[in-house]
Amino acid sequence: MRSFDLNSNAQRPLCWTSADAAGLPIFPGLLRYDEVASGAVRHPIRFTLQANRVSPTFTAPARHAVSGSNGSTTAPTPMGMRLRLKPGVDISAYSAANRTILTAMKNYGIILADIGSNFFISGAPDPRWDNADLQKLRAIRPSDFEVVQMDRIYNPQIPADSALCGR
Repeated sequence: MRSFDLNSNAQRPLCWTSADAAGLPIFPGLLRYDEVASGAVRHPIRFTLQANRVSPTFTAPARHAVSGSNGSTTAPTPMGMRLRLKPGVDISAYSAANRTILTAMKNYGIILADIGSNFFISGAPDPRWDNADLQKLRAIRPSDFEVVQMDRIYNPQIPADSALCGR
């Protein structure tokens, strides 16, 4: 049986999963009410895409890919891909809370972490969230983002990369 030392700051070995498809820790990428209310989110935010939009590949910081997620390697979105909200996107009409979230997306970006609904971001449950206000973030389109330069893209379906995964 393989195990991972949770007392270590080391990354998971290549191709090891976690509770999300990308093999990333979940909590660091969640939006938390208190940080949004303070006016500053200082980390990238997790997001999801439907399985047919994700390739069976990954790039750092991800450590894992969804194997056979769409039956091909043509989808351009590896797990771990980071996007950043383009600087020219006008966020002035949004509420203070949403401007805080959108500013984090401009400064730190969003990271593809799991399979789910298209372009959904993840937040820690909190009864203080104003869900009606958060729904207004849906006006932001995928075309409002740019891809941040990626590291090497691993494809566990290729024998050389599969060997790196200990398979």
